[in-house]
Amino acid sequence: MEIFNTSYLINSLVYSFLGVIVFWVSFIVIDKFTPYNLWREIVEEKNMSLAIVVASMCLGIALIVASAIHG
Repeated sequence: MEIFNTSYLINSLVYSFLGVIVFWVSFIVIDKFTPYNLWREIVEEKNMSLAIVVASMCLGIALIVASAIHG
């Protein structure tokens, strides 16, 4: 009986890496569709409302990616 299975570790790392890539690509696509630069508005202009909307969008995308990887 093997206590530590390396294939599980490799699979987790690969899926984590792919999930992060999908997350960032989707964030960039959404950033391109908006009429302004999301990062500049949040960081430089301190737009708290936009930060909350972007945070909820990030959580939604993260849930979709996690469900796709898990299912």
